[in-house]
Amino acid sequence: MTALFLLPLLLPCVLPVLARRTLDRLAPAVALWVITVCAVVVAGGSLAALGTFVLLGLLKVPLFAALGELIHPLHTASDLVVLPVAATSVGVLAVCGWTLVRSVLRQTRAFRAARTQAGLGPAAGDLCVVDSPRPDAYALPGRPHRIVVTTAMLRTLDGAEREALFAHERAHNEGGHHYFLAAAELTAHCHPALRPVRETIRLAAERAADEAAAASVGDRRLTARAIARAALAGQAARTVRPDFAAAATTGPVPRRVQALLAAAPTRRTGRLIAALLLACTAASGVASALAMADFHHRVEVAQGDEKP
Repeated sequence: MTALFLLPLLLPCVLPVLARRTLDRLAPAVALWVITVCAVVVAGGSLAALGTFVLLGLLKVPLFAALGELIHPLHTASDLVVLPVAATSVGVLAVCGWTLVRSVLRQTRAFRAARTQAGLGPAAGDLCVVDSPRPDAYALPGRPHRIVVTTAMLRTLDGAEREALFAHERAHNEGGHHYFLAAAELTAHCHPALRPVRETIRLAAERAADEAAAASVGDRRLTARAIARAALAGQAARTVRPDFAAAATTGPVPRRVQALLAAAPTRRTGRLIAALLLACTAASGVASALAMADFHHRVEVAQGDEKP
């Protein structure tokens, strides 16, 4: 059982490489879904493993064994292994919980500040213009969704580039990319190896919006130019906004521009990489499920409800 639970804790270390390759070889919108779903499943498996290690350690303590109505010894690995692993799992879960709470509080404050700022500026449909000397533009989720752009950013771009930028931000809102970014932030606090995957998901969201904007305006070079100019101007921007408010100026912009100007990736290689990513995710989920079922069976045996 212990070996099975080690697998969900080790597989996240493989996910960053596979996620990057998946994004390179699949259509960005498809890659965004595949990578995010896999990251959520793998994060859940790692949390399940840590939580079960904690329960194993608690049931080794006579007080909790009595509360669990264990009338027979719980057959597991040696206490010299189980107890240190359980103590380590408690520490890891405490750190994950603390960093997640801090992130949620910070994101909530930033979201409220951004919504307040957006409400102060004039709105034309979903477009909200904020008077600011800092060039910035981003998609702000909420009811209703908003595209927030500063007056400095409007002055930076010409008319055609503005339309490309607005199309990019609308693609974020229409695609619900804030949900993917929120999921990426959540998984990053479940396992340290998933933090690079968070950045890949953010890049996938930007690439998906880039492609949608290019299709909307019908000019990939115009979209690439608008993103490059907006990013260059927005380097000095310090606008308060949450991380799940996607913006065209974020991420590795040179790589995004190059992707817009490059040929589409081959789908056969993309399917192979995506299959490997899904296989690792399935292995993590199956290992977690089998280990938890085995743990439940051992507890039932220790309670006298089942035979060994």
